[in-house]
Amino acid sequence: MKKVIISGGGTGGHIFPALSIANALKRLDKDIDILFVGAEGKMEMEKVPEAGYRIVGLPVRGLKRKLTLNNLKVAWNLWRSLRKAKRIVKEFKPDVVVGVGGYASGPIGRVAANAGVSLVLQEQNSYAGVTNKLLAKKAEKICVAYEGMERFFPKEKIIFTGNPVRKDLLNALGEREEGIVFYGLNPKKKTVLVTGGSLGAGSINKAMVRWLERIAGWEDVQVIWQCGSYYHKQLEAGLKERLPENVKFMPFLKRMDLAYACADLVVARAGAGTISELCLLGKAVVLVPSPNVAEDHQTKNAMALVHKQAAVMVKDNEVVERLGDVMEDLLKNDTERKVLSDHILALAMKDSDEIIANEILKIINSGQAKI
Repeated sequence: MKKVIISGGGTGGHIFPALSIANALKRLDKDIDILFVGAEGKMEMEKVPEAGYRIVGLPVRGLKRKLTLNNLKVAWNLWRSLRKAKRIVKEFKPDVVVGVGGYASGPIGRVAANAGVSLVLQEQNSYAGVTNKLLAKKAEKICVAYEGMERFFPKEKIIFTGNPVRKDLLNALGEREEGIVFYGLNPKKKTVLVTGGSLGAGSINKAMVRWLERIAGWEDVQVIWQCGSYYHKQLEAGLKERLPENVKFMPFLKRMDLAYACADLVVARAGAGTISELCLLGKAVVLVPSPNVAEDHQTKNAMALVHKQAAVMVKDNEVVERLGDVMEDLLKNDTERKVLSDHILALAMKDSDEIIANEILKIINSGQAKI
């Protein structure tokens, strides 16, 4: 039986592509055994079993940028993780290890490569993550979603695959009527989807609070505002009677596909997974990159689209001042939204998961797998 380890996680941006790759492998070859390796206490330890896959956790944690005593514990956990990774590789005997970025992919990728196991990396962002940069020399193939990644990785190893996204989103374009009913919207009005992710984005929420009075006056516009579970109670208490009728305010979106289906304009963070979804659906988007990410990679993701007239970007420290004006200008300009939609759709790669899965199977089936 073919055996594959998929490692990484920490955020949905790593986990959802990892699960998409696993599902594609299963579709293409049912005779395959897949084991996930994640970081203890991180969301993959819950999300992966929910998707029907086994997962083993490593005690690995990220290094703090400041010199603190906590980094001694990080080093100790890294040593423990490397020991556990050696045991996992020895017992599971994978043909290929796939690293998708995140804490856990470092130890397992390093151990696997040193043991002679074929290593495939998947980099979601336009600015490569630290773990993937460290593992690049040991990898056989590196799957990327942006042009110009040879500045981080050996050119001969790079394959342009795009980022895998959730397959349920592929149906979203035909679900507008269902989405209108599900979210209680008016089918005759333009819809703006504002989302800061499952936890929310404080700056985007502050911008929405500031512009609520203006938004209330937009007679032909309605808004789905997903504020995030972290901010919901505090915002709900503060808004009370202030919430306009044309704003649907909620902590999270039970059906992201239906929310996308309704949207004429999206306001969102610039994570790689979100951008890949918006490309696939051809949605006009205002990107507000999070400043709280490594190497400011969300700004680099956003600028890659801005340079191709495929998105509008508002800096996080300007969003409170500017968001209302930017949204209003785009809602009034159907032509500009159409240009943004067409250009972002041109960047979509619909079968990224299967392209990556085929590369993995090619390594195994051709006998290139080193063990």
